[in-house]
This record gives sequence, structure tokens and C-alpha cells, in this order.
Amino acid sequence: MDSVWSTFSELWTFIATNFEPSRDIIDLVLVALAIYWLLLLIRGTRAVQILVGLAVLFGLSLASEFFQFATVGLILENFLSSAVLIIIVLFQHDIRRALARVGRGFFPSVSAEQHFQVVEDVVRAAQFLGQKRAGGLVVLERETALSDQVEAGTPVDAAVSRDLLVSIFLPGAPMHDGAVVVHEGRISVAGAILPLARATELPGGVGTRHRAAVGITEETDAIVVVVSEETGKISVAMSGDLLQGIDAPRLRVVLREILSGERRELPASVDLLHVPDAEPPASGPSKSPVGAEG
Repeated sequence: MDSVWSTFSELWTFIATNFEPSRDIIDLVLVALAIYWLLLLIRGTRAVQILVGLAVLFGLSLASEFFQFATVGLILENFLSSAVLIIIVLFQHDIRRALARVGRGFFPSVSAEQHFQVVEDVVRAAQFLGQKRAGGLVVLERETALSDQVEAGTPVDAAVSRDLLVSIFLPGAPMHDGAVVVHEGRISVAGAILPLARATELPGGVGTRHRAAVGITEETDAIVVVVSEETGKISVAMSGDLLQGIDAPRLRVVLREILSGERRELPASVDLLHVPDAEPPASGPSKSPVGAEG
């Protein structure tokens, strides 16, 4: 206990002798902004649970020192002495994603027009697959990298198009049973296997596609568009939630709002989605074998 009080005393003495209001306030504001940005970055990912675990261990270390638990304190001290290395190993994907996000801030890789075209192609493909009762599963990657969540799959690296998505998911195609992953406006993987949902309160009648869609969104911030092979209905999964029975115009609205940052969660009901009276036409001619696709 004496060591704890001496530590606080030394800290207070250091602050009292070295505090300069203007400089230190700016310093604290910058640190607060950095922490806030970090929390926004890891929100909804497994990194939050890891940080909570490390915080608990740090709290136990302080408690063991206060109550003089020598054995517990020794173990935790040796463990936390390598905290920097542990954080780098555990958060390697998040650190890489953060650096990539900073880089994208200076050199954006996907323009708003590309986002618009990707949404349009996904919507039109989902509508066509629903009309043909062909199942589909399209994962739109956002900030969280999906490389450690997606298994198997065939690398594609092709531009997103309605025709390509339809050809992948038509019955009889070699990769129609898996998921398509869209990364930075391009199809990176097809025929991928996704983790199934851990949640048990999913709506009745959902199949493996829907459970996989919810499963990947439980671990990441991805958006997933699902087309039911049995009913032809379109669903959207995000943050572990599933919105079912959504038509093409409403799908277009929810994808645009989420990707633009206007919406951070799915609505509780399809009826809560406001669809504009007239949608702007997609850029470029449509090659759809179906007439108007909404």
C-alpha cells in the first residue's frame, strides 16, 4: 500500500512542477481524440473484448499490489511487462486496418461514384436472383478486414457487375453455394465459407445462408445481402441483426445510407424505410435480361 501512495505522490509532484496549461491542454485533447478515434475503429469487433480482458488483468495487478498478493502480483507483472508485444500480436489486423484507413484518407481508393455503382449492381443482381429463386450471398467489406474470417474461396479480383454476380450464383455454377466478398469495390473472393451465427434467437425458417450472413456480421462491420433460394426474398444482415423481406428499392436505400454513414444500424422493420419517389438511373446501360428492375 505504501508503494501505491508513493507512486501517486511522485506523479502529483511531477504534474505540479511540469504542468504548462496551454501546451498540456492541447496535448490532452490530442490524446483524447486519438483514443476516441481508436474506440470508433474497434467498435463492434473482437478487439473490444480483448481490450476489456487486458483492462481486467491490469486492474487485478493493481489490486494484488494493494492487498499484497505476492504470487498473483508476480504472475501478472511478468505477463503485463510484455503488454506492448501482446497488443501488437493480438491487434495486428486492427493496426493494419487503421494504417490503411489513414492512407485511404489521403489517397481514397473507392470513389463515391464507384460505391454508387457497386450498390446498383448488387441490388440488380439480388433482384434478378430473387426472381429466379436462385440463392445468393454477397458480403460488402467495410473497415474490418475479412481475411481472418473467411475460409476457402476462390480468388477472383474482378470488377463488381450484375452479370458476374448472377453467373456466380446461378444453380450449377461451381461457386454458387459460397459467398462473394466485395473488397474496395472489387470482387476479391467467390465461393467463400463464412462463420455461422452464434445467436439462437434468429427468425424461424432461416437457412445456412442467413446464419452465415449473420455470423460474419457478429464479428465484423460488414454488410451482407442474402437471397433465399426457397422463397426468393432478399434480406440484409448487419451487426448481428437480420432484416428480411426487403425489396430492391428499399435494399438500394439501406445500402446507400449505411455506406455513406447516414445509417449505423438496420431498421426494426422494412416499413420504416423511406423510399424516394424516383431513383436516379444507374450509370451506363443495363444488360439485364429482365425488363425494369426498380
